[in-house]
Formats: sequence, structure tokens, C-alpha cells
Amino acid sequence: MITRMWHGRVLTEKASAYREFLNARAIPDYRSVAGNISVHILERADGEITHFITLTFWDSLESIKAFAGEDVETAKYYPEDQDFLLEFEPKVVHYEVVGESQ
Repeated sequence: MITRMWHGRVLTEKASAYREFLNARAIPDYRSVAGNISVHILERADGEITHFITLTFWDSLESIKAFAGEDVETAKYYPEDQDFLLEFEPKVVHYEVVGESQ
């Protein structure tokens, strides 16, 4: 199993609207791809900035390619992101899941 992790920052005043966007648009998009195991959105307010981490779990690198394209390290953005994000980090990171508990 592979975890794909993306980070983004928004103004805290827009965090609620961005959360709604992620739940309505981004999560269903991830979930629509065969091989996606789960999606988790983490949120942390830090004064005027709120950080979002998207953790997605995948069964294989090929499944990630079906979602993100051939260069799996390139971040995928939606047109709506321009209304929220303070910058567009170009890369995501991947981790192999080597242990888990039930």
C-alpha cells in the first residue's frame, strides 16, 4: 500500500469553504479511481493560515498514475483551488505503508 501526501495553505477565513470544496469535489474524485483505498483530509489552523494535508491510500503505483498522471510526484490541482490556496506546491510525497494496526 502507498500513501500519497499533499500539503496546502489557505487563509483561515476561507478554511471552512475550502473544507466544503474538498468534501464535495476532491474526495469524490479520489474515490472514483480504481485502486484508491481511502482519503483523509487533515486540517490545522495556525492563526491567519490554515494548513490542509490530504492523505490518500492506494493499492499500487499504477493506481496513483491513473489519478495523477505519469509523473506521480506532480501535485494535481483543481480549477477551484485558485480561489483558496496561497501557493501551489509543485510536488507531493509518497510513502510505502510498512506497518498498520487493526
